[in-house]
This record gives sequence, C-alpha cells and structure tokens, in this order.
Amino acid sequence: MNSITRPLTPSAENRGFEPFVELDFPVINGQVLPADHNYGLYAAFVHLIPELRQHPELAILTVPGIKDQQGKIHLTRQSLTRIRVPISKIPLVYPLAGKKVKVGVHEIQLGIPTVSMLCPAPTVRARIVTIKGAMELGSFIASAQRQLDNLGIVGHLSVPLNRDGQPSRKVIKIQRYTVVGFTTEVTGLSDEHSLLLQQFGCGGKRHMGCGIFLPHQEH
Repeated sequence: MNSITRPLTPSAENRGFEPFVELDFPVINGQVLPADHNYGLYAAFVHLIPELRQHPELAILTVPGIKDQQGKIHLTRQSLTRIRVPISKIPLVYPLAGKKVKVGVHEIQLGIPTVSMLCPAPTVRARIVTIKGAMELGSFIASAQRQLDNLGIVGHLSVPLNRDGQPSRKVIKIQRYTVVGFTTEVTGLSDEHSLLLQQFGCGGKRHMGCGIFLPHQEH
C-alpha cells in the first residue's frame, strides 16, 4: 500500500451543524502568483474585507496553476479560488466578486462565483494539514487521529507517500515563519462523515488553505 495508515475510531455522536457551501471564484485577470501564496491570498482578502478576521471557520483554498520551478505558478483558464463557509456567511464573502486582489507584487481579478453544496465522497484528501507542535510524522498522525475522533469520524487516515517513497511533507511560509504539515487522506467514509470532514477539516490555518479536504479519486 502506497501510504502510511492508521485506522480512525468512532467517538461520541455528532452534533447538529449549519451546512457549508463552496463559492468558486474564477480568476478572470492575472497571469502569475507565488507558488506559496497561502498567507498572501488570505491577507489580500482581509485587506478587502476586514471582517474575515472574525470568522476562523472560513476555509480558503489557494489558486491552482502550472508551477514554473522558480517559486511561481502560471494561471490558466481553470484557475480559481474556493471559499467554504456556512450558508449564512455567503453575504460576507460574495463581495469579493469582481475585486482586484493584490498578492505581493502580483495582481489578479476574481469573477462571479458559482455556489454549490459540498458533495460527499468515500475518499477525501487535503494537500496540507498543519497541527501545532506536530512536525514529525508520528506526532502528526496521533494528533490528527484525536481531532477526527472528536468529530466522531470513522475511516482510515493516511499520509500518502511522495515520488521518493517518503511521507508527503509540505511547508508554507507565513511572514517570517515556516509551518510544517503533511498531505492527509481519509478513506472509507460514509456520506455523513465525509461531509463533516469537508466542513470542519483538520488542524489549523484553514483560512490559509490548510486542513481542507476535497473529494479524491482512488487509483
């Protein structure tokens, strides 16, 4: 098996929660962004909408593009940023539509978003999950296990291996600091548990693209 796995165990019954939705803002103008723009994108959004600071439940996915191996990504027609919020918070983030967003020295413009409900999937994956104090694989898996147990999620937690056969370790820069995390996958989820994990995520810094799970096709 091409991963390091540990089973998740159930805990207390899940409590009621407000459903989340995903707003996908297309990038309608702009060519380049830093490859690591987790913090920069969030900071740019807060500059436009300062109230975002008061809502740590927001999940902001970074913009995908084509890496140039020089610390940048080139944007394509498919480039967009996804923001997950409780339904009641749609009016908070919708005003980003049409705005010019400056990330460092680079500028992009966002279009009108499409709004959709989250879709359950038996396998979900987060590109990076960061947990304070869990910089090594063993402590990370144990900490992630506890967080998912607290949500009552039953599945199998894994850290996939990279092309070199090592656990997929990622880093992001937040101002002067470097934050370490791991790519994380959970399989064997029920629809209910898949939605729970997609809504609440795992670890911290979800507003900077961390701990956000997307449906993933198993190969």
